[in-house]
Amino acid sequence: MSALTLSTSSATTQRADVLVIGVAKGAKGPVVAPGGEAVDKAYGGKLAATLDALGASGNEGETTKLPAPAAGLKAPVVLAVGLGEAPGKHESFGLETLRRAAGTAARALAGTKKAAFALPVDDPAGVGAVAEGALLGAYSFSAYRSSAEGRKNGRKGGASGEKKDKAAASAPLAEITVVGAKPRDKAHKAAAERAEVLAAEVVRARDLVNTPSNDLTPAVFADHAREAAKQHSLDIEVLDEGALAKGGYGGILGVGKGSENPPRLVRISHTHPKAQKTVALVGKGITYDSGGISLKPVGHNETMKCDMSGAAAVFAAVVSAARLGLRVNVTGWLALAENMPSGSATRPGDVLHMYSGKTVEVLNTDAEGRLVLADALTRAGEESPDAIVDIATLTGAMMVALGNRTFGVLSNSDDFRSTVHELAEQAGEASWPMPMPTHLRKGLESPVADISNIGERPGGGLVAGLFLNEFVDEDVLWAHLDIAGPAFNDSGPFGYTPKGGTGSGVRTLVRLAERAAAGELP
Repeated sequence: MSALTLSTSSATTQRADVLVIGVAKGAKGPVVAPGGEAVDKAYGGKLAATLDALGASGNEGETTKLPAPAAGLKAPVVLAVGLGEAPGKHESFGLETLRRAAGTAARALAGTKKAAFALPVDDPAGVGAVAEGALLGAYSFSAYRSSAEGRKNGRKGGASGEKKDKAAASAPLAEITVVGAKPRDKAHKAAAERAEVLAAEVVRARDLVNTPSNDLTPAVFADHAREAAKQHSLDIEVLDEGALAKGGYGGILGVGKGSENPPRLVRISHTHPKAQKTVALVGKGITYDSGGISLKPVGHNETMKCDMSGAAAVFAAVVSAARLGLRVNVTGWLALAENMPSGSATRPGDVLHMYSGKTVEVLNTDAEGRLVLADALTRAGEESPDAIVDIATLTGAMMVALGNRTFGVLSNSDDFRSTVHELAEQAGEASWPMPMPTHLRKGLESPVADISNIGERPGGGLVAGLFLNEFVDEDVLWAHLDIAGPAFNDSGPFGYTPKGGTGSGVRTLVRLAERAAAGELP
C-alpha cells in the first residue's frame, strides 16, 4: 500500500512529482477549490481560465494535467481533479466528495512516485477522507501478472526493457502527502492512522475477493484468518468438516458436500478488557458458486469467485477493530464453503437438518448462501451478543432493485435498520433500507420440512431476509446487508473504487463497531 505523510507546508513548496488540487464546477466555469489558492497565485491568478481553456469543467471524476509555471512551484506537474458543484458560501465539500476526488487522482497517477494532495482540508475528518480516498484509489491487484520472459522460462519475474517500463507505468502511486494536515496534531494524526488501517483492511478484502477460487478454497481462507489472528492477537477457532458434522451444521455441510474442497466455519474475535458491548458479524464465504445442481447459466459463472465477499468484509472488519483498539468485543463468523455439482452434491428436494434444529427443504441449490449463513447466525446467537449483522452477496434480486453500487439493509428493528443505513452513509458506502413484508413468509412454507430455502420470485431479496430472520432470536438486534451489487465491480473503475473486488461493507462494519464502542447502539 502507498506510504502516507501529512504536511503543514504550503502547496507551492511541496517536493513531489505531481501536485493535486481540486477544481469545482462554478456558475461561469471551473473554479479553484480551497487548498489551491497558492497554486492559482503561481499561475498569476489564471489557473481557472487555463483549465477552462483546456476543457475542464470541474465535474466530479474529471482530471486535467498541466505543467507547472516557470516559477512558483516545486512540483513540475499539477493535476486538477473535479469535485463537482461548488458548495454555498458557508458550506464545505462533503467527505465522500473528498474521498472520491482523492481516489480519482490517485488512480490517474499510476506510475508516479510521489504526489502531494492540496485538496480542501479544514478539519480532521477532511484529513481522513483525503487520506482514505487516495490510499484506496491507489490500489492495484497484480499478484497473477508475470513478465513475457518469466512465462517463456516457466517462472515468475525476469521483466526487462519495455516490459519493465510498462510495469513501472502501471504501478500504484507510491507516496501520498496530505497538504494542510498537521502531523503533530493528535486529531489529524489519529484521522490519518485510522484511514491507513481502513484502507489496508479494505485492501485485504479486495485481495481475497480477487484471488481465483483455485487458490482460495475454504481451507486456504481459514489459513489466512489464522495468520491474521496470530499477527494481531485475535482469538480464533476453525471447525473443519469433521467438527461441523459432529456439531450438526447441516446447512454449511449441505452446501459444501458437492466439492472436493470441504467447508469450514471460522470464529475470529477481537476482545477489549473495557468493552461494554459485543457485536457479532457473520459473513457468507462461498469461495466459488457454480449454483450446485441448480447450475448457473452461461455468463453468470465468471465472477463467482466473489461470492465470499461477505466473509472477506467480516474478516477485515474484525482485524480493523483490533488494529484500532476499539473498546468493543467484535466476533466474526466466516461461513466458508464451495458450492459445486457432483455425485455427492445436495439435490433440489433434499432436506437439511440445520444447526438450529430446524429442517430446510432445498428447492434451489443456488440459494446456498442463506443456508451457510443460517447455521452461522444460530451459532453466533448462542453467545448472546448485543447485535448481529450478517453480510452477503446474497441475491440477484437486490441488484435488480438497487443496481450495482448500492446494498440493501434489512433488519428486525426499524431503529437498527436506520442506524446501519446512517453508518453506511457516513462511511461513504451507498445503502438503502429495505422492508421484510410478512406476507412473503408464506411462500417459504414447505410441505415436508419446517421451511423451504426459496419462496416467491418477486421480492426475492426480501424473501431471503425473511428466511435468515428465522434463525435469529427475536430479542437480538439483527441486520442483514445484501452486497450482491457493490461487492464486485465488473465495469470500469470510478472514484476510489477499482475494477474487480471492492471491499464493500468493511467500512460500514467498522463504523458499527465504533458506534457500539461508544455505547450508541439502539
